[in-house]
Amino acid sequence: MELGVNVPNFGPGTNPARLRDWARTVEGLGYGLLMVSDHVAITPDVAAQYPAPFYEPFTTLSWLAGITDRIRLGTTVLIAPYRHPLLVARMAANLNELSGGRLVLGIGVGWARQEFDALGTDFHRRGQITDDVLRELRRAWENDKDYGGGDIPIWVGGQSTAGLRRAVRFGDAWHPLRNRIDWLRTAMDRLRAIAAEEERPVPEFAPRILLRLTDGPLPDDDRVAGEGSLDQVLADLDVLRELGARSVVLDPFVGDPAETERPEAAWQALATIAAHTRWENT
Repeated sequence: MELGVNVPNFGPGTNPARLRDWARTVEGLGYGLLMVSDHVAITPDVAAQYPAPFYEPFTTLSWLAGITDRIRLGTTVLIAPYRHPLLVARMAANLNELSGGRLVLGIGVGWARQEFDALGTDFHRRGQITDDVLRELRRAWENDKDYGGGDIPIWVGGQSTAGLRRAVRFGDAWHPLRNRIDWLRTAMDRLRAIAAEEERPVPEFAPRILLRLTDGPLPDDDRVAGEGSLDQVLADLDVLRELGARSVVLDPFVGDPAETERPEAAWQALATIAAHTRWENT
């Protein structure tokens, strides 16, 4: 099972030097995947959680590709309705080639209504638009050799029935974000049932989970996967592997933008996990 890290590409402490330090730390600790998030217009609803500066994912990952050697690079998640599908197909294919085939393209429908309005995109049609983008991405990569990109894995986010169906229809993996273990168990049963209805293979399982280590254990009813004592988090990783996860992305951003000015605590948590899971990325 591969372990990855969601690196904050936003917030008051984020700048090129800090992003470089994140990349070198994550790769140096032996993690197999580095992912960043996506926003284009930092409207008030976005800024409340992910304030500026916000580094656009394709340009950020292109730069990080040049200062890393082996780690895979990805989006968690690119908001599909924000860009024309042929533009996404071109940028993703180019980034994959420039990075030596290291791109993972995570895609989701988005949630920030004000950002949709700023970009002139219909918030209420975001699910349909996302389906259209995924369909056009596959078509461009498969039918036009000028685009390339056919070897880029697509991870589809989403937790609703529609999101699970989207992952079955278009994804190489299902990529849920920050959930409880019991919810993920049930959702995997739903995913398999939907795949059977669609007469399609079950996509791989590649969750993103919180990483928040606490001094003592937390009640299981009060925590999501990746939160709690070291033993609890390691047990969560074991359960995710048993559920079929091929990749798990750790998200050390707890929620306060000021964390981006003090990344050392996140780096220490990542080092602790890496020290106890050296086998994960081998």
